[in-house]
Amino acid sequence: MIAHLLCILSYNFNTSVILNVYSKLIMFCTTNTLPMDLLLKQGSLKQEVESFCYQIVSESNDQKVGILQSENEQLQPSVSKKSEGELSRVKFMSSSNKITTFSKKPKRRKYDESYLSFGFTYFGNRDAPHAQCVLCKKILSNSSLAPSKLRRHLETKHAAYKDKDISFFKQHLDSPENNKPPTPKIVNTDNESATEASYNVSYHIALSGEAHTIGELLIKPCAKDVVMRMFDEQYSKKIDAVQLSNSTVARRIKDLAADIEEELVCRLKICDGFSLQLDESADVSGLAVLLVFVRYRFNKSIEEDLLLCESLQSNATGEEIFNCINSFMQKHEIEWEKCVDVCSDASRAMDGKIAEAVTLIKYVAPESTSSHCLLYRHALAVKIMPTSLKNVLDQAVQIINYIKARPHQSRLLKILCEEMGAQHTALLLNTEVRWLSRGKVLVRLFELRRELLVFMDSAFRLSDCLTNSSWLLRLAYLADIFTKLNEVNLSMQGKNVTVFTVFDKMSSLLRKLEFWASSVEEENFDCFPTLSDFLTEINSTVDKDICSAIVQHLRGLRSTLLKYFPVTNDNNTWVRNPFTVTVKPASLVARDYESLIDLTSDSQVKQNFSELSLNDFWSSLIQEYPSIARRAVRVLLPFATMHLCETGFSYYAATKTKYRKRLDAAPHMRIRLSNITPNIKRICDKKTQKHCSH
Repeated sequence: MIAHLLCILSYNFNTSVILNVYSKLIMFCTTNTLPMDLLLKQGSLKQEVESFCYQIVSESNDQKVGILQSENEQLQPSVSKKSEGELSRVKFMSSSNKITTFSKKPKRRKYDESYLSFGFTYFGNRDAPHAQCVLCKKILSNSSLAPSKLRRHLETKHAAYKDKDISFFKQHLDSPENNKPPTPKIVNTDNESATEASYNVSYHIALSGEAHTIGELLIKPCAKDVVMRMFDEQYSKKIDAVQLSNSTVARRIKDLAADIEEELVCRLKICDGFSLQLDESADVSGLAVLLVFVRYRFNKSIEEDLLLCESLQSNATGEEIFNCINSFMQKHEIEWEKCVDVCSDASRAMDGKIAEAVTLIKYVAPESTSSHCLLYRHALAVKIMPTSLKNVLDQAVQIINYIKARPHQSRLLKILCEEMGAQHTALLLNTEVRWLSRGKVLVRLFELRRELLVFMDSAFRLSDCLTNSSWLLRLAYLADIFTKLNEVNLSMQGKNVTVFTVFDKMSSLLRKLEFWASSVEEENFDCFPTLSDFLTEINSTVDKDICSAIVQHLRGLRSTLLKYFPVTNDNNTWVRNPFTVTVKPASLVARDYESLIDLTSDSQVKQNFSELSLNDFWSSLIQEYPSIARRAVRVLLPFATMHLCETGFSYYAATKTKYRKRLDAAPHMRIRLSNITPNIKRICDKKTQKHCSH
C-alpha cells in the first residue's frame, strides 16, 4: 500500500514531498499494532490512512495538482493550467471507484477588537475583512491581520502614535471626519493630464499674442528644466507627453475660441437686450478686418465681449459689413430685436461704409438707436485753434521730425543729453492718430529745449525758435492745455463707460475752460504749470497778444465742445441717481414710477447704491424690481466710445505682424478680447481620444 502511494505521488510531486509522505506513513504504521494488510481491510482505518495522506500532501508547499487512482485503473497524471497561486487538489479513489475530492481552502484571518490598539479597524466583509489604518486610511490585505504586521505599520508609518493606548484610536475612529463615506478619487490618466495641460499652455500663448512655436521651442524646454531641478528626471520626462507643436497649439486655440463663442451665444440668447460697437480697418496683409463688440447683461453685471472678428473677402462696403454681422446672427439664431443701440465713429451727417452698415442694422432692428463715438467728437473739437498757436504747433512737429526721421541725429542727441545730464534722452514721435497723447510730445520737446539749442545746426531754419521767448511761451501753453485735454480723454476710456460718465467729464471740462479763460484774462497762469514755471524762470510777463490768443483758444474750444456735446433735457436722470427723483419722469409710466418709489424707500437698496457701480447696481435689482431695473439697464447698455474697437485693432496689429501674415487672428482675438474664460475641462471631455506627444 505504501509503495503504491509513493509511486502515484512520484508523478505529481517532487522528491521532498515524497520523502515527507514516506517518513510520516512509516511513523503512522508503527503506532498501530495490527499488520498493514489488516488495517487496510478495515474501512474506518482505510479512510483514516487516506485522510492522513491528504493532510500530508496539503501541508506541502508544492502547488501542482495530482490525481490518485485505484490499482485497477491506469495512472493518468495531469497538471492544472491555472497559475501557481491556485490551491492544490488531490483526488483519492476508493475501491468502489467513488471519487472523493479534497480542496485546500485559503486561510482567512478574522478581525479582533484588540487590533484597534495598533490603530487598525476592519474594512469590507466581516468574515474575510481587510485591515484599514484609522490614521492614514491605508487598506491592507487580509493576510496583514496579524499583530506583528499591524505593529510594524504603526511603528514605521506613525511612530509618533506608537505609545498611544486604544482609547486614542477609538476616539479617532469615532470622529465625524472618519464617519463620512469615502469619496471615490478620480485620477486622470497621463494622456488626459497632458491634453489638459496642452490646452492651458495654448490659452496662455493666445493671451500673450506670441507665435505658436514658442510652446515647443521655449515653454516645454523651460518647464522640463524647472521640474528637473526642483524634483528629478523622472518627473521631467512626463512633460514630453504635453502636445505643444505649432499645429497642435493652433488647433487648441481654435477649440478655446469656439468654446468662448458658444458661451457668448448662450448668454446673448437669454439676455434682455444688447448693444453693438463696430469698426473696420486694414491689417498688415491688406485684408479688411471687421471688429464688432457687444454689451449685454449677465447675472448681476453688464459684460462686454468680442462678438466677431472677421476679414471681409470682397469689397469692404457697408452692405458687406452688414451681411457679415447678419450671417453671424442668423447662424447662431440671435434675435435682432434685442439690439438697442449701435455705436460707431460715423456721425449722422457723415457718409461712408460704416454709416451705411449702421443704417441697415437699424432697418432690421427698428427699436435700435445709433450713437457717435464721444471720443471721436472730442478729438474733432480740440483740432480748432487760433492761427498763431497752430503755427507754433506745426513748427514744433517739424523740429521733432527733423530729429526722429534721421537715426544718426537721434543717436547723437542721446549722447548729448546723457553728457548734459538731461532728464530725457529722446524726443517722442508725433502722429495724427487721435489716441496719441499730444500733450506728452510737446512737454518732452519743451523740457529738452536747452539740449536741442546746443544740438541743432544753425543752418536749420527753425533753430531760432528755441531762443524766441514768445514762441516758447506759446509752446508751454500748448503743452499744458493738451496735457489737460488728454487727461480728460483718458478718463473717458476703459470698460463699462456709460454715456453719463462721458457727459459728466465734458461738463467738468466746460466749466474748467471758462475758469481758465477768466484766469488768463486776469494774467493769472497758475492753472498752467509749465507756462507758469517758464515765466518765473525768465522773470517776464506774457504779452497781450499771447494772452488774447490763449483766451480766444479757450473760448473757442468751449463753444466747439458745446456744439459736439449739446446740453439736452435728459429724461433719464432717474437712472443716474434714483434717490433724488421727487416728480415722475416723463419717460416712465405710472407702474414703473410706483416701482421706483418702492425702490428708493428701501434702505438696503440705498446702501447698495453707494457701494456698487451704476451698472452693477441696476443689474442686481432685476429679480426684486424687474420692470424698472430692466428699463434702467436698457439705458445703460449703449456704448459711449469706440475704445474697445481701437484697443482691439492695437491687439490685432501686435498679433498679426509682417512675420505672421498668413495667421488667422480671429481665434486669438476671441481669446484676448473676451472676458469669458474657456472651460478647458469641458473641452477635454468632448475629446473621445487623448493622445500624448510623440
